[in-house]
Amino acid sequence: MNIYNTLTKSKEAFKPLDGNKVRMYVCGMTVYDFCHLGHGRSMVAFDLVTRWLRHSGYELTYVRNITDIDDKIINRARENGESFEALTERMIAAMHEDEARLNILKPDLEPRATAHIAQMHAMIQTLIDKDYAYAPGNGDVYYRVGKFAGYGKLSRNRIEDLRIGARIDVDEAKHDPLDFVLWKGVKPGEPSWESPWGPGRPGWHIECSAMSTCCLGDTFDIHGGGSDLEFPHHENEIAQSEAATGQTYANAWMHCGMIRINGEKMSKSLNNFFTIRDVLASYHPEVVRYLLVSSHYRSAINYSEDSLKESKSALERFYHALKGLPQVAASGGETFVERFAAAMNDDFGTPEACAVLFDLVREINRLRDTDAQAAAGLAGRLRELAGLLGVLQLEAEDFLRAGAEGKVDAAQVEALIQARLAARAGKDWAESDRIRDQLTALGVVLEDGKGGTTWRLAD
Repeated sequence: MNIYNTLTKSKEAFKPLDGNKVRMYVCGMTVYDFCHLGHGRSMVAFDLVTRWLRHSGYELTYVRNITDIDDKIINRARENGESFEALTERMIAAMHEDEARLNILKPDLEPRATAHIAQMHAMIQTLIDKDYAYAPGNGDVYYRVGKFAGYGKLSRNRIEDLRIGARIDVDEAKHDPLDFVLWKGVKPGEPSWESPWGPGRPGWHIECSAMSTCCLGDTFDIHGGGSDLEFPHHENEIAQSEAATGQTYANAWMHCGMIRINGEKMSKSLNNFFTIRDVLASYHPEVVRYLLVSSHYRSAINYSEDSLKESKSALERFYHALKGLPQVAASGGETFVERFAAAMNDDFGTPEACAVLFDLVREINRLRDTDAQAAAGLAGRLRELAGLLGVLQLEAEDFLRAGAEGKVDAAQVEALIQARLAARAGKDWAESDRIRDQLTALGVVLEDGKGGTTWRLAD
């Protein structure tokens, strides 16, 4: 298996640090609002990584943190007139609901920042003791960026270039404009925790360093997140962690691409985002998931109605191939399995893996009228491989009729289909055509096959 390592900017053969065990940490959500589709992209990307690593026989420990204290959370709670704890609990519950609908597996550990304050204090004190951090006496603690020789190795930023245009705000006591905060002294009306440097709260970057090393050790196999976190967040994590422990922080770094709207990153700060639940109100969860898995995890996805319709069309093609075939154990199609594995082992190449699924569909359709048993075995194979991407998990007709509830009366449709079949049996073609037209007017598409007549809603 080869994985693209952002640190080395190259694909590398994946070799776990400890035999068959893999430890992976992924930066999770800052829970001040509902998750947007960009968050969904990251969650689905590393869900794919999780599924494939486990399928490949690795014993994976997957950690994804929750940031449950920061400026955005404090400000939103203040706007809402509620405690930050009430806000974050509500948003965490909503996040878990969104994940479940998108068929995202739960991480093994989901540490929260507020539960790891003591570990942050310990790491900050170690950095102070090693002269990588300093407390200027105003309640803050800063990391001394210029002292860490490897700063910029992930993002390829040079300290000299970063200093151009950098500045120090009037309320800061930094020694260098590039120094970043590890501990923030308390401000009026803000939640705080006691610390050796006075009451305050953690900076964002130290949270992940403390939680990841606490859960996975000083060095672990994979650190992941969105590409927007590469700098400064992940760069600062490396600086803190490696200065504190004297060890390599993460062996491989993985970054997934962003969701884009008209070429711009989807984000709350740009006010061009769609929440996951916004999108799921109009599109089936499998359609949204397929949109997210059909592009390579490192590439950007341009969100549009057309792209969602294309995803829906692809899934309909898959489900039509499954429809009418008995559900039996996967058999045959070994060449497809090998091609699928080769694609996934090449840095989780889902576009190529999806292409294998389409080829498998063509083979199922070719065989279904001549060798139903072989077609059924390949249909089982299609479900098996697609399941590794987290799709094709429904009954075919359930998916094809998805969205019909509230739009048509299923009992009425079934009654009309039976009346049409009776007309056809009596060779009353005019009546049969009239009933078909009536169903078409209701937005129902009929499909006649050897197994009988089935229906779905028109696009």
